[in-house]
Amino acid sequence: MNDPERPTLRAERLFLRPFTEADAERTGELAGDREVSDTAIRIPYPYFPELAREWIVTHQAEWETGRSVSFAVTLEGSGELIGAVGLTLDRENRSAELGFWIGRPYWGMGYASEAARAVVRFAFEELALNRVWAYHLVRNEASRRVLEKTGLRHEGTLRQAVYHRGSYEDVAVFARLREERS
Repeated sequence: MNDPERPTLRAERLFLRPFTEADAERTGELAGDREVSDTAIRIPYPYFPELAREWIVTHQAEWETGRSVSFAVTLEGSGELIGAVGLTLDRENRSAELGFWIGRPYWGMGYASEAARAVVRFAFEELALNRVWAYHLVRNEASRRVLEKTGLRHEGTLRQAVYHRGSYEDVAVFARLREERS
């Protein structure tokens, strides 16, 4: 993480690159969709481009200090921004939390799984982490499928672990260890 230049990654149909302030409008539009916010634990609703801009400008410092790395998920050919994927790093324990969201027009196309696999591979191969974990609202079956397709295993369910949109919700925890790489 001493390299100040944030990484880029390629997947079969995707290019994962650093966000720029120019992405704020599109990020606000996609992440601001009520259905996206409803299934994502950390995306508030409403989510405006100003909030996206405030989030985006933190990325360089987060990378340089080793706290996190965030990627704009874009379509390989057109460069169209369709979502986000990233890692919140725990350097002391050589682990990271995986997070992702994809804009609703792109749901069901396998983009989240493809982006998540690329970032998990980056976590193990480039960052030399030992463990990548994630959690999702139990009712969000699509996220469960993404995590399973990414090779993460269900470790347990935390009852009423998050307060989301006015009620407590259960979350499922998934993880993958370096030794489990495929």
